[in-house]
Amino acid sequence: MGQSYGTYFQRNDQNASTDHQGEHLAIRITQLLESLRHPLRPEECYIYKVPYHLRKLNEEAYTPQVISIGPFHHGNEKLQNIVEEYKVRYLEDFMRRAQTNLENLVRIVKGSEEKIRQCYAETIELDSDEFVKMILLDAAFIIEYFLRDMFPVQWTDEDRTVIKPWITARMQLDFMLLENQLPFFILKDLYQLVLVTNRMYYPIIEVASHYFQFLNTQNKSSESDEFNGIIHFVDLVRIFYLPPPGTLSERQLDSSVEKIYCATQLAEAGLTFKKSESKCQLELKYHEGGVLEIPHFTIDNTTEILARNLMALEQCHYPTKAYVTDYFLLLDFLVDTGKDVALLAQKKILVNGMGDNNATFINNLGTNVQYSSMSPEYHRLCRDIVEFHDSNWNRWKAILKRDYLSTPWRVVATIAAILVLVFTLMQAICSIISVLPSKRRNL
Repeated sequence: MGQSYGTYFQRNDQNASTDHQGEHLAIRITQLLESLRHPLRPEECYIYKVPYHLRKLNEEAYTPQVISIGPFHHGNEKLQNIVEEYKVRYLEDFMRRAQTNLENLVRIVKGSEEKIRQCYAETIELDSDEFVKMILLDAAFIIEYFLRDMFPVQWTDEDRTVIKPWITARMQLDFMLLENQLPFFILKDLYQLVLVTNRMYYPIIEVASHYFQFLNTQNKSSESDEFNGIIHFVDLVRIFYLPPPGTLSERQLDSSVEKIYCATQLAEAGLTFKKSESKCQLELKYHEGGVLEIPHFTIDNTTEILARNLMALEQCHYPTKAYVTDYFLLLDFLVDTGKDVALLAQKKILVNGMGDNNATFINNLGTNVQYSSMSPEYHRLCRDIVEFHDSNWNRWKAILKRDYLSTPWRVVATIAAILVLVFTLMQAICSIISVLPSKRRNL
């Protein structure tokens, strides 16, 4: 039977619709292919959203609670509105300090807009005006706030009323979150306006180092070459943690450590824990004879936030130089329970600021962290620790010391028991000797 005209035209309409959809899809794919003509430049991208497999372990450790910096948490209604509104006030103060106008500031940020966008590992959907406004407000706030921290005399009554102590404390943590960063170079560019008007001010790197000085346990000078090329504040804190340049060896592939014994197990095997005098927290050392030196450290809520964000930075940006990650993984190995925390606290190595739930977050630090190697120094240290624990001779010495020589009374009792045993043995030998001549005479 012949095909009806109605059916014929209906099918042609369907074919036309299909062809149109195909053309639309082809255009989208073509656009995608054209985007490859502008290859990604990983060296320009260094502000990341924390990967989901890390974030899900403790989302609050990566999320600002008071202030949003940069685009990732921009417009978050859960943040303190009063701080967001105060950014405008600090922008006015910054213009007065730098003796400049808004048009000049906008021009500086606008001129670096594309470079700033490339620093973020996600596409920022904000239009140009909104993006430039956000960067300018955030940068001006940071500069003004850090200068007030460095020169407390510049705090106003309004500052003290609005920025209460609890906000100040939490804001310091928010500035250390990987997702809550500005590229350091835009802060430096804007701060140059301040230096031009008044030479009394220090370089921006010194101002930032002063704000985070409680983490600079090694008292590193901001004039050191280490601080050249700082990318943001989390990167700055990471440099505070690292040992001096030239002291770390290059990592070897397949040099990971699956597990070592916890602190209490090592102590039971005779290992001695000693507080190190080193100011570098990463400088753990093992000495022949079973002595492990560990620099002083604190565990509290700040430690967890700091550790997680530093590890996230290294996972995303320094996967082959994850020396801070090595340190926290080593702590994860050593601390399994509250008993391990108590042992290290007794040795004055650790200060526990978290009460009974002290070991939980340390045990989770290594969860979902991907690594295939550990620094040669730590790899060697772990190998020596395991060898010491597995030595039967060390175990016997530890048992003798723990069960028989741990207190003066036990030492006395042990010596007395040995003397009794010796006297008994001597008496038995003398009895045997005295009997032998009489037997010979009878023979």
